[in-house]
Amino acid sequence: MPAVDWADGTLYYAEKRGGVADQPPLVLVHGAGGSHLDWAPELRRLRGARVIALDLPGHGKSSAPGRDSIPAYARDVITLLDALNIPRAVLVGHSMGGAVAQQAALDWPERVAGLVLLGTGSKLPVDPALPDRIVSEPDAALDWLNERMWHPSASDDLRALGRALFAATPHAVVRGDYRACQRFDVRDRLEQIAAPALVIGAEDDCMVPLKFSRTLAERIPGARLVVIEGAGHMFPLEKTPQVVSAIERWLAEQR
Repeated sequence: MPAVDWADGTLYYAEKRGGVADQPPLVLVHGAGGSHLDWAPELRRLRGARVIALDLPGHGKSSAPGRDSIPAYARDVITLLDALNIPRAVLVGHSMGGAVAQQAALDWPERVAGLVLLGTGSKLPVDPALPDRIVSEPDAALDWLNERMWHPSASDDLRALGRALFAATPHAVVRGDYRACQRFDVRDRLEQIAAPALVIGAEDDCMVPLKFSRTLAERIPGARLVVIEGAGHMFPLEKTPQVVSAIERWLAEQR
């Protein structure tokens, strides 16, 4: 994986080159405790686009310490854009990554050409005890999370893969992620988002219920909502073809 270095450490990312030269690339931002592998290969290799899927600090192969605030992670995304000489990008964020994308669009509007917000909200519902449970009883906490993240129809293999990927992230980093999610709240700023936005929510998401996606679509000017049926919070992996199709159609409209 390619990487960029700066004062806080090394930030790794996967990149699929290509696309139209004058079109901004897509930057995929994973959720709490995840990595670039939370994105299905079909999304990381989206046709007709340059796609960059990063490991946030402390996640995957990235060596920098994890953060405990969404603005700090948003700053890391902008740091990556700076290092790669990318003036503007479409930020594609799932769950916590969607919060990071919203924050970047609010704090650096000139750098964000568009938003694709998946399974996220302007405020994220987090069990108050969860961050500390991740450190004090990690196995039980991860089992609880893994049970809630998937639709009942998800295969055992997919669930096992998801738990293994989640467990690979240091517990302290995951705790910081959920603390960041607890603090995140931009409900009073949604109307300030100027970037065009596609909002995708899952009908049976137990982690971030569909109503959060509906609120985003209603309050971000010009946003479009797509609802994925028969899927849970990890719908980018559960229903990859539907997600790919929705993003490709929306990108074609933007061009």
